[in-house]
Amino acid sequence: MTVHRLSPEILSAMEGAVGQSGIAVDPVDMAKYLGDWSGDHHGGALAVLKPASVAEVQAVVRLCGALGLGVIPQGGNTGLVAGAIDIEGRGAVVVSLERLSSIRLVDADNFILHADAGCILQTIKDAADEHDCLFPLALGAQGSCQIGGNAASNAGGVNVVRYGMARDLILGLEVVLPDGELWRGFSGLRKDNRGYDLKQLFIGSEGTLGIITGVEMKLFPRPARVETAYLGLSSFEAAVALFRQARRAAADLISAFEIIGSECIDLARLVDADLVSPVEAPVHVLIELSASAAIDLRALLVEFLTAAMESGLVTQAVLAESSTQARTFWAIREGLVEGQAKRGYHVRTDLAVRISDIPALVDRARRLVVLEHPDWLPLAYGHAGDGNIHFNVLPPAGLSESEARAQGAAITAGLYRIADSLGGSISAEHGIGRTRHRVFWAGLAPAHRRLVTALKEALDPQGLMNPGCLLPSTETVP
Repeated sequence: MTVHRLSPEILSAMEGAVGQSGIAVDPVDMAKYLGDWSGDHHGGALAVLKPASVAEVQAVVRLCGALGLGVIPQGGNTGLVAGAIDIEGRGAVVVSLERLSSIRLVDADNFILHADAGCILQTIKDAADEHDCLFPLALGAQGSCQIGGNAASNAGGVNVVRYGMARDLILGLEVVLPDGELWRGFSGLRKDNRGYDLKQLFIGSEGTLGIITGVEMKLFPRPARVETAYLGLSSFEAAVALFRQARRAAADLISAFEIIGSECIDLARLVDADLVSPVEAPVHVLIELSASAAIDLRALLVEFLTAAMESGLVTQAVLAESSTQARTFWAIREGLVEGQAKRGYHVRTDLAVRISDIPALVDRARRLVVLEHPDWLPLAYGHAGDGNIHFNVLPPAGLSESEARAQGAAITAGLYRIADSLGGSISAEHGIGRTRHRVFWAGLAPAHRRLVTALKEALDPQGLMNPGCLLPSTETVP
């Protein structure tokens, strides 16, 4: 049985699963669930269901399975690749996890935290902080993104260089499978070598294999000392050379190493007109070290930067004298992303290459834009400590959105080719979603396709979990 419209009987069944307050079918009530943060993507849904318990999630999945309805799991809806929005008009149901929002457990002795999938990332970070612990996943959307979505998309952020991606921070998951059965993979164990690590199937699966309802996370001791510096350098080559030296000088004390092309600074000023850059240089670097009180981070950072300036690798350096000043440094990095959003549609990429290939990536990408789209503005910034560069391109003022999108598609394809030629990835941390699934699929080797297809068919034989996301629909698979 496949449903293409909601009859009174089906609406009654949905209401029975989630209650009157857990369903939205009016376009006005559904609107915030059908568009992404960027404003680039909009979709539709037969209904938005908001279960308030794991049992209700199970009931929704079973009902949708019986009706042949596609299920689109949705967290904070802060993604950028339409992973939680039905932009293809398949007539699916959005299942929002926003009402599953509790911290279940904080175990500071074992450095473990359990939370519902709909719990806001910042809430988790605050709960850890209250127990003198740290949950290090950190990204611009942490005030609204949800931990279930972070797990489903294998979120990255600014602290990957030290702590790893979301998959490195997760000990266990609780997942409602496509048949409605609940798999609970919590143990609190750091080492557990009993066969397949099933949680890793769901981390990064973007809701295509089940709905994550609970997450068990690793906590860390809260750093007693944090030192932040904002640096000016002559080039991306110099920035990569600096990172190599910093890595050897400070090892795992580096918690962030961000690189920003100077062309990005004006974008941050669209958010805060009074923003003042600490340096004037072609390339800016934001470096953060963190450690226990026993380590003199200040002396370590000063010694390292003194040597880097004497060698000419760093041309300017400003050390934060307080946490308030450090926040003004980070405001530049965070503001440039919001500033781009204020400009409207633009080419947005999320490329990953080996760290040593960052200068080549940026150079080739800039040349592509200059030669083929000279009126467009290229922007290069990102998490250089882990090889992730966001190379974005802004259209010229006055260009119609339809023309900008047409040219933007050509620019995006060119940037993907450059990343591929360097042995890189088209998605470092944002995922595949619905905007990248065709290029992702086309780039897979036959064995890789076969494994992905086998997993999908084994866990979701009806193909109802987030249809059209990650994998192209069967009719578009070459």
